[in-house]
Amino acid sequence: MPIGGLAVTGNGAGGDFGGRITTAVAITCIVAASGGLIYGYDIGISGGVTTMVPFLQKFFPSILRKAASTKTNVYCVYDSQVLTAFTSSLYIAGLAATLAASRVTAIFGRKFTMVLGGCTFLVGAAVNAGAQNIAMLILGRIFLGFGVGFTNQATPVYLAEVAPPKWRGAFNTGFQFFLGIGVVSANCINYGTAKIKFGWRLSLGLAVVPAVIMTLGALMIADSPSSLVDRGKLDQARKALAKVRGDSNVEAELAELIKASEVAKAAVEEPFVTIFKRRYRPHLVMAILISFFQQVTGINVIAFYAPVLFQSIGFGSDSALLSAIILGLVNLGSILVSTFAVDRFGRRFLFLEGGIQMFVCQVGLAILLGVTAGATGEKHIAKPEAMLVLVLMCLYAAGFGWSWGPLTWLVPSEIFPLKIRTTGMSINVAVNFGGTFVLSQTFLTMLCHFKYGLFLFYAGWIAIMTIFIALFLPETKGIPLDSMDVVWKQHWYWHRFVKEEPY
Repeated sequence: MPIGGLAVTGNGAGGDFGGRITTAVAITCIVAASGGLIYGYDIGISGGVTTMVPFLQKFFPSILRKAASTKTNVYCVYDSQVLTAFTSSLYIAGLAATLAASRVTAIFGRKFTMVLGGCTFLVGAAVNAGAQNIAMLILGRIFLGFGVGFTNQATPVYLAEVAPPKWRGAFNTGFQFFLGIGVVSANCINYGTAKIKFGWRLSLGLAVVPAVIMTLGALMIADSPSSLVDRGKLDQARKALAKVRGDSNVEAELAELIKASEVAKAAVEEPFVTIFKRRYRPHLVMAILISFFQQVTGINVIAFYAPVLFQSIGFGSDSALLSAIILGLVNLGSILVSTFAVDRFGRRFLFLEGGIQMFVCQVGLAILLGVTAGATGEKHIAKPEAMLVLVLMCLYAAGFGWSWGPLTWLVPSEIFPLKIRTTGMSINVAVNFGGTFVLSQTFLTMLCHFKYGLFLFYAGWIAIMTIFIALFLPETKGIPLDSMDVVWKQHWYWHRFVKEEPY
């Protein structure tokens, strides 16, 4: 076996129940995955809005004055802490919300948490659309943050619990696919509203649409059988399980869920205490580092600021928005590749291939910008070189889209036992939001000071994370959730932590 890998055959302790795809499970997972829409829409909309002249005139006129300067460093035009606070405030709110969501999800269920997130996001969209000052903008972003914090914690857990083990990867990547749809939709809307005086209000206000879609969808589906069992609703769990499996004979699988729930309830410790025990060290390390590493690929800040970045290196305003749409479409297509490949080739293969591809592209971007824009950033970048930048970014986005994009949500959602599953996912998402907050708050300043070296900074992190995956991530493809302990017990390094203690 590979040094960090593991191939597991058989069903383990839990058995592989409900391996086929039914219409009910497909519809349920698609509706649940639509929770990614609101996060994706926000990622796409914020970067585009910050290039709109009416928006900048109202809230950030200093940036327009800097851009009009006869001698401008292309790396520093958008270096404004207030502007980045507009973008990044959402993520500090999301961090707080996702930690609270662990308890909410455990007590009230996955479905309730998704609905709560959608409603909160709806409020934030309305506040942003009517904003009269920066304080209102940031308040709206905080509400949006609460919304994505709740949904990002609950949705991947829901998908992992409902999907058949054999196809869990494909269904879970649906969250990232809808996230990608949200990004592309937002970029298209920005492109269409850029010439309208109040186009920025329209762009921000239309965030209510994905929020309504997700909320109504969540209201239509049943909670996950695992959540219903854990809350003592056995009859509802039996009906939900029979529906998604397409078979009324679900007693064996239900018995396994009840057993897992009883084991979880027998633990008298607070889950946030249990998760720090030595036997869960592998799970915790993966939940934290996979989420952290996703942030230092640089993808989120590039997605936030793609229009700003393209405009800085020589594209006009319209061309910058169009380039961001192209980038989003490439990412969306690559997520589809992941959907079909993740349960065939496994998680490790996609992580490793995507990491190598992103590393090469980041180094290429650094060299290209270093040669064309120069160390000072005051050289004009010709259109052919600017187009090559776009090509490299698209290849980079493709590598991310079939690896670190969907797998960052998938792997942490499937590795934890039931008693700490919501807690583990909360920590994963909290690290994601915390990292996004720090990087989005500092990206434009880092771009100004690091210049093209910023892409080498991300390339270095990508090299580290790819080596980490090669050494320490076991393969989880096709393993039932209640049998996941076997991958740790047979791993060359992690077995010393888990040994033969009860899972």
